[in-house]
Amino acid sequence: MTTSHTHFTADDVAHMRAALALATRGLGRCAPNPAVGCVLVKDGRVVGRGWTQPGGRPHAETMALAHAGNASEGATAYVTLEPCSHVGKTPPCADALIAAGVARVVVAIGDPDPRVSGRGIARLRDAGIIVEVGLLDEEARLVTEGFLRRVTEGRPMVTLKLATTLDGRIATRTHESQWITGPVARSWGHGLRSIHDAIMVGIGTALADDPELTCRLPGLEERSPIRAVVDSRLRLPLTSRLVRDARRVPVWVATLSGGDAARRRAYQECGVDLIDIDPDADGLMPLPAVLAALGARGLTRVLVEGGAQLAASLFKDDLVDRLEWYRAAKVIGGDGLAAAQGFGLERLDGAPRFTLVDVRAAGDDKAESYRRIA
Repeated sequence: MTTSHTHFTADDVAHMRAALALATRGLGRCAPNPAVGCVLVKDGRVVGRGWTQPGGRPHAETMALAHAGNASEGATAYVTLEPCSHVGKTPPCADALIAAGVARVVVAIGDPDPRVSGRGIARLRDAGIIVEVGLLDEEARLVTEGFLRRVTEGRPMVTLKLATTLDGRIATRTHESQWITGPVARSWGHGLRSIHDAIMVGIGTALADDPELTCRLPGLEERSPIRAVVDSRLRLPLTSRLVRDARRVPVWVATLSGGDAARRRAYQECGVDLIDIDPDADGLMPLPAVLAALGARGLTRVLVEGGAQLAASLFKDDLVDRLEWYRAAKVIGGDGLAAAQGFGLERLDGAPRFTLVDVRAAGDDKAESYRRIA
């Protein structure tokens, strides 16, 4: 899709920034739909605001138009993603904007979904509405990255969260790991859970820690995402917290196809959803296939919290899109457990590469955010 090079005003930028901030409210709650924000402005005044609601509907534009009422006629709509043009569970947002009498629509980025892909913009223009595209497009791609990856690559965005010492260790040689980081970093980790569709761990972490993997920040408990475990041989105990709590907060277990029929039935009777993955040539669980299966189920954003083998496999396959790294001001030494096990890297030019985008203090710890360099 061609990007317009229209000159945008400072007010345009400010309103699109507000729309992007609104879009982030939907992160982790609206898959498989994208998290979108919309701001309606008339005569220099904001008359409507909206963002994608839980479950993916109503859409942002519908919410903003309902908020604005009759004031939407002649207004400018700032939308972070191209308005949809297809009939799904709700009518097309492009048609809703046309019916409301909006005069101008400013779109951050186009929608690569084949059902839309320029058709929403074309429909608006055909109705005589001024449409300008490309305002804060890079920022919009970051907010919408999970949806964009699912549509274009068939997999969700992967955020790997690590909590380590200064020397990159996640546990002592006796496997003691709680707690390396302090309460501020741990609360931020729970915040990360609230904006992802699923938390994923390997079976090693599930066995060692017996985690709950829920969001336990006050007021955000209902935002606990799906808990996913990569467990090729169905070793997750039926007495684990995850299995016992599977009917309250969903638990998905990615496992190799086949397996003991009685054990599979026992998981399913507890409410665990099994995802069958065909083994690779070595009889192992291929992570690209696991992520493709999660994408096929509508997930757009997955937070990986451990362990070292799962992290290594993701790095090896270059599947880590973002790193959220919490470093405690401690040193464990070389006999501690590394954040990622070896994955056969021989040359530096083959290492996964990231760019640092943010550093901040998290109490006595340090939080660093990285993005993958394609």
